[in-house]
Amino acid sequence: MTKNTLPETQADWNSHARASASQRWRQQSAAMGRKVTEAIVLEAAVQPGETVLDVACGTGEPAISLASLVGESGSVTGIDISTEPLKTANERAIVRGLKNTRFFQADVHNLPFPDATFDCITSRLGVMFFADLPRALGELHRVLKPGGRMAILAWGPMKQPYFETMIGTLLQTIPGAEVPVAACAMFKFGDPQVLGEAASKAGFVDVKARLASVPWNWPGTAAELWSYFQDVTVPFRALIEKIPEERRSEIDAAVCKAIERYKRYDAIEFTAQVTLTRARRRLEKAKATNSSA
Repeated sequence: MTKNTLPETQADWNSHARASASQRWRQQSAAMGRKVTEAIVLEAAVQPGETVLDVACGTGEPAISLASLVGESGSVTGIDISTEPLKTANERAIVRGLKNTRFFQADVHNLPFPDATFDCITSRLGVMFFADLPRALGELHRVLKPGGRMAILAWGPMKQPYFETMIGTLLQTIPGAEVPVAACAMFKFGDPQVLGEAASKAGFVDVKARLASVPWNWPGTAAELWSYFQDVTVPFRALIEKIPEERRSEIDAAVCKAIERYKRYDAIEFTAQVTLTRARRRLEKAKATNSSA
């Protein structure tokens, strides 16, 4: 997850080590997030010929999936605050022969687009890290065309298997361990109405916010999933670094045991709870014209 985030964590999201790890786990990560991508694509309901902005696009989803739906007559712009994952996004678009996509670095709090540019805006697992939510939503509202749509997907509550098996185990086994502040931000929209109300205050209308359950399956072993999580996570890094070296093997085994409760055949099968928020910008009223004889 590479996001428009708090300044003190931005360097971590953009680190070379994390980018290398993301590349190493690229196929498994894409497979795990496929159903979440499908969920936001369905919510966005894009049509051929539309212009789409995907915010905090990371390595390219859902931007790439949306590009095939808007077709050659439409376009998709993907932005992220971090540059490293955008290289992967561009590579993926080139491999797929997509001519209607572009990816570049930009900050959601100061979007480099004119007013009323896009028919649809999406963001998958990024909004939780926006440093100034009202300002960011205001910018999204500004660049959306009147009548245009916004679809945002965020993590639901922390108490769900993906996090409980790993982070929950650490909290239980490391004395005095706490969830880092940056990680707590990931779950601030566990109550869907929080983001829904924020969207309404930013001027959006027809706001619909709800919790949804989607498959979140890792195509590999518990040990691989735990390694992946440690390699790419940023918000939980401070907690992971508290694992005492002398207890590393013991705690690794405890985490893997918790994960393996969800093993089905050759995969780890979780169900993720996410918040889906759909809204649109109000249509502008036609200006009255006075005619004179």
